[in-house]
Amino acid sequence: MSIPAGETDADTELLAAVRAGDTAAYGILYQRHRSAARALAHALVTDPADADDLVAETFAKVFAMLRAGRGPLVAFRAYLNTTLRHVCYHRARRDRRLEFTDDLTRYDEGEPFLDPALDKLERTYAAQAFRALPDRWRDVLWRTEVEGASPAELAPQLGLTPNAVAVLAHRAREGLRRLYLQQHVAVADPPECRWAGERLGGRVRGRLAPRESVRLDSHLSWCTDCRAQLDEVTEMNQRRHRPYRQRNRATPPG
Repeated sequence: MSIPAGETDADTELLAAVRAGDTAAYGILYQRHRSAARALAHALVTDPADADDLVAETFAKVFAMLRAGRGPLVAFRAYLNTTLRHVCYHRARRDRRLEFTDDLTRYDEGEPFLDPALDKLERTYAAQAFRALPDRWRDVLWRTEVEGASPAELAPQLGLTPNAVAVLAHRAREGLRRLYLQQHVAVADPPECRWAGERLGGRVRGRLAPRESVRLDSHLSWCTDCRAQLDEVTEMNQRRHRPYRQRNRATPPG
C-alpha cells in the first residue's frame, strides 16, 4: 500500500522530532503505521499473539534506533517493514534453537525440521532477489533451474553458444545468491552506511572491486551496526542455504 506524499512528508517531520526527543511524535508514527505492520506480521506468522508480539518488538526496536541517532531519516514504513521481517527471522531462529519437546523423531537426520515462519520469510527473500535480477538472467535461471533445460538446448533460442549459455547461467546464479544475501541487510539512512549495506552481499560472495573493498574495510573498522549486519550475512552464506527454487509452476514469479 502506497503512502500519499503529504503523509510521507509528515513522517519525515515526525522522525526528526523523535530524534530530538519528542516521544509523542513516535506515538503518532505508531498510530499511522501499526495497521500496515500488523498486516505484514499476520502474513509472516499464523498465531495472532505472535503477530502482536512481533509488531510490538519491531516498533520498540525502531524507537530505540531513533533515540540513539540511527535508523531512518525518511521512508519510515519501508524501514519499519524491513525491521519487522528481520525481527521475525531472528525470532524464528531463536525459537528453533530453544524449542523443548519430548518428541525427537522429527530431528532425526533423515527428517530435517523446517520452521514454517522462517521458511516463509526465506522464500520471500528469495522471490525478491529473483525479481531484482536483470530480465536475461531471470530467463536463463528459470529455464535451467526450474524447467531443467540444458545449455545446449537453450543455445539456439538465445542466439548463443552452449558455453556462453553456461557462463550466463553461472553469472545469474551468482547474482541471485548475492541479492538473496542482500535481502537480509536492513536499510540504513546515513549515506556511508547505506553505501556499505548495499555491498555486504558482494563482500561475502567475493565480488567487490579492490577499491570498494578498501572503502568498506575502512567503514567496518568503526561502524558496529554494519559489522553486525556483515556477520549475519556471512552466517547466512556459511549455512549454504540455497535460494528457494520454485516448483510445479508454468510461469516465473512476476
